[in-house]
This record gives sequence, C-alpha cells and structure tokens, in this order.
Amino acid sequence: MSRAPGLGGPARIVAGIEPYAVVFAASAVTLIIEIVAARILAPHIGVSVYTWTSVIGVILAGISLGNWLGGMLADRAASRSLLGLILLAGAAATLLILPLAQLAPGWVDQVPLLPRIVLLTGALFLAPALVLGMVSPMVIKLTLSDISVTGNVVGRIYAVSTAGAIVGVFLTGFVLIQALGSRETLLALALFTALMAIGTGRLWKVPARLLAGILLLGALGAFTWSQQPFASGCIAESNYYCIKVWEKELEGDDPVRVLALDRLVHSYARPEDPTYLHYSYQRAFALVAESIAEKNPGFSSLFVGGGGYELPRYFDAVHPQSSIEVIEIDPQVTATARDYLGLDGARRVATINEDARMALPRRASDSVDLVIGDAFNDLSVPYHLTTLEFNRQIQRVLSPGGIYAVNIVDAPGPGMFLRSFVHTLQQTFEDVAVMPVTYGLDFQDRMSTLVLASDRAIDRAGLNSYFRSVRLGSEGRVVSDRDLAAWMAEREPVLLSDNHAPVDNFLAPLFLKRS
Repeated sequence: MSRAPGLGGPARIVAGIEPYAVVFAASAVTLIIEIVAARILAPHIGVSVYTWTSVIGVILAGISLGNWLGGMLADRAASRSLLGLILLAGAAATLLILPLAQLAPGWVDQVPLLPRIVLLTGALFLAPALVLGMVSPMVIKLTLSDISVTGNVVGRIYAVSTAGAIVGVFLTGFVLIQALGSRETLLALALFTALMAIGTGRLWKVPARLLAGILLLGALGAFTWSQQPFASGCIAESNYYCIKVWEKELEGDDPVRVLALDRLVHSYARPEDPTYLHYSYQRAFALVAESIAEKNPGFSSLFVGGGGYELPRYFDAVHPQSSIEVIEIDPQVTATARDYLGLDGARRVATINEDARMALPRRASDSVDLVIGDAFNDLSVPYHLTTLEFNRQIQRVLSPGGIYAVNIVDAPGPGMFLRSFVHTLQQTFEDVAVMPVTYGLDFQDRMSTLVLASDRAIDRAGLNSYFRSVRLGSEGRVVSDRDLAAWMAEREPVLLSDNHAPVDNFLAPLFLKRS
C-alpha cells in the first residue's frame, strides 16, 4: 500500500494512515471473534478452563497459519485487490460461523468431550482467524518501499495490530455482547469486514471480482439465514450467560419454570408459590435457616449467588422478620428472576449485582447471621470464592455463632474439590460440618453436599433432628466428627488459596462424565 506518486494534502495523509487502519481493524475483528467464541460455544459445551484453552489455542493457531500463508502469498502476488479479496474471505468466514454454530454440534456429538471441544472450536473459528491472520503480512509487503526501513515499518504495523486486538477485547467484553448479543455481533463484523474489503481492495475497479464476492456473500447469507442463526434459545444474553427460561411439566405435579444459564439448569421455580423448593439441597438450606430462626426470628441472611432466587423468595415468605440480601454478579439474571420467576413479589429481597469478592469488603463486620453460598456447580466454579482469603472475608461479616452454609457439587468418594474445600474452611473456622444431601461420603458420582462452618460449635444433633423432619434422600444427616476425619484422611487435600486453587482440575472427572 505504498503511496501513489502525485498524492498530496489530505489524500496523502489518508494513504499514510490506511495500512495501519486496516491491520488495526483486522486484529480487532479477530479478537472480537475470540471473545464471542466462548459465548457461542457455552450452550453446547459450557464455559470452563477447557473451553477457554481450546478457544485461545485455535485462534492463535489460525493467526499463526495465516501469518505464514499470508507471507508466502504476499511475496508471490501482493496487490490491493488481493488484499481486498482476503478481507472479503474473512467476512465470509466470519458469517459462516453462524450457520456452523447451529450444525456443527450435531456433527461432533458422539466424540468424547475434550476432543469434541477442540473439534467444535476449530470447525467454527479456525478459518476466520486464519484468513484475517493473512492481512498483516500482505499489508507489510504493500507498504514497504524501502528495505532500509523494514524494521521500522514492521514494528509499527505489529504494534498497531496489537493495539487493535486490545481495543477489540475491551469493546466486546464491555459493550458489544451486552448491547447486541454474540450472534448479532458476528453479523455486524461480517458486514464491516466486507465493506472494508471493498474499500481497501478498490474492488469497484475490478467488477468481476466484486461481483464474485457479492455473490459469495449473498449465497452464504442465504445459507446462514436458512439455519436460523439467531435462534440461540436465549431470552437474554448477558456478559456472563446465555439465559433460558421455559415451562416444564413435572410427573404427578404442577408445572414449573426452568432457568438455565448456558447449558446448566439452575432452578425450578413456581412464580406463584415462593415456598416451593425443588432441590433437596435447597430444603436442607431452609432447615439450617429454620434452626437459626427458632432462636432469632429477625436473623439476617446473605446469599452469594442468586440464580433463580428460590431461597431468597422462600425466606421472604416464611421468615417475615428476617432481612435478605443477595450478591448476584449478573444483573440480567436478577432481571430474569423478576420478570419470569416471581422475584418481583418478594419485596424484602435486596440485591447487589457485583462480584462477591468486591461486595463483601464493604459489608460491616459481625453483620450477618447466615451466609449461604450457592454459586458452585460442576461445570463452572468461580474459584476465587473457594479460597482461604475469601473464607476470611466471610468470617469477618458473620456474627458470633453465625453459620456459613455452602452447596458443593462433587463426587465425594474420590472428590478432591469437596475435601480441599472442607480443609480450607477448617483453617479459618472453629467448626466445620458436612452433610451429604442424598448419599454417603463414599458415593462415587456427582451429588450435592452441604458444608457448614462457624466460629462456634455447630449443633449437629439439633440439625439432624431438623433434617429428619423432611425427606432429603438416603443420607440427609450431618456426618460425625469421626467419620469426617476418616473420610478426609483417605486423600490428602489441597489448601485452596488465591495463588493456587486447581478447582477445574479437581472437577475434570465430573466434567468428562457429562459427555
């Protein structure tokens, strides 16, 4: 893209800026695709360390291959029109993500989970990253007119390319996904890249290539539309989740509304009945609250994680003197609970839409009687809420004798996450109790286990008497100190800290079982 002779004034300035604008935009588009990739994949394979590893690896592989192929092509046939065609191919590859996102999951459905994640990511996102990776070497070739300044030109172009990538990351995470949605963002990227291709490649001067490009994009557009590219099933798409709500008939019971975040069902709620609790672990939480309310009807509760807000609604209905506060990181989840799950009728439930690690330090010490942790599952665990440092924040806000009750999903027999979580709590709290909600601590498959922690002795006998009043499953009792110590001794736990919390690795066997 060397300057044409005779250019002066504004035209010369534009010609000087254009190559940097092109690589800036191409890199921004590539990184926008990378961030959007996780949202596109989430309904099919969840969002975990495996998903992000695959996305980052595939995008980097595409950029690397694109740089290599683009360099070879630039040495043989560099031209403006070829650069325009490369950008046009980038627009087509970006547009093709949308129908492939509808079709590809079915193609790899029988493949084991980890290869499936890599194959699905590659099928959707390798091609656009590769094609857009060809832009920088082509622009460098077209811009260089004097080999004595090669280092200067190459350095500037790669610096601008990196700046474009940075802008793309922030623009996507902070603006585009929430404002447009992931699929609409990809459509906008395809249109933007196509327009950039026409302008950069001066394709109007090559009518045959322009017509071919328009026909290609038109055919891809028609194919994309035929696959219903925006039929994600999300009623809302936030910066965190694809949020889905639907009605479900339960056998021999009234229908419920189901809340799913990405691919995981979080809640079964009846908007008209705040006392309905579907899951055994929720009923166990309710009984822990009952044991506190018996002595202190005006107890204060704090929830870490809102989800479908069933328990906050239950507390609002059953414990009218209590105070209820929920820390839920995603405001769209809260809005969904208000619009679809009956939260609008629970007037005493206060919500803070923020990460708990940021919200808790502002909370007064000794101000909460019951903290309920309901932010963990086996597909996505916010590890920073499992650590010693976070437990110390919880201990600070708990009133004397207050209880921290957490639902942990793990296979307790081999489960290293549950053991390590209990071990970490034991470093902060005077007493830690464990209650398998359904089966015993030797169970080899996924289940919910309540973990209770306090700075005073937990009344195990009293809690067990409450648990016997409600059928919670074949276990439904607090494990004795002797049995807990024996179970903990079977495997050496890990102290979870902000510096070292390998939660995803601990839960990998459960993640793989979902395949």
